[in-house]
Amino acid sequence: MIGIIEKTVDVKHTHSTMEAIWFYLTSLVVLVGLSTVIFHILGMAGVVTGVTGFFGGHEMHTLFGTGFILVLSSLILTGRKLTGDLFSILLVVLGVYLGYETSILLGLIPVAILTTLRK
Repeated sequence: MIGIIEKTVDVKHTHSTMEAIWFYLTSLVVLVGLSTVIFHILGMAGVVTGVTGFFGGHEMHTLFGTGFILVLSSLILTGRKLTGDLFSILLVVLGVYLGYETSILLGLIPVAILTTLRK
């Protein structure tokens, strides 16, 4: 089971369209799980207050998700040596913008598209 997830989120591999969809779904599940658990623990500790579930759209989840998009995109860019490709960098900027301004669900789409680009 871990091998399947590891293959799905491999940032150095060029994905097909179906693999990119699985990458999107797996990244979304990981993001929702991490964000929910982290903010639940921080809420119990009294560090943050008023944070509901991930899909409630709280600003803390938005900031965490935007950071997740930025880190994941950076891993893809450096792992596949696409840091000099302007289109790839624009996809990262678009993903971070969409993640922050609209929804994390939309922000992960350019990241999934980024995994289909060839070196």
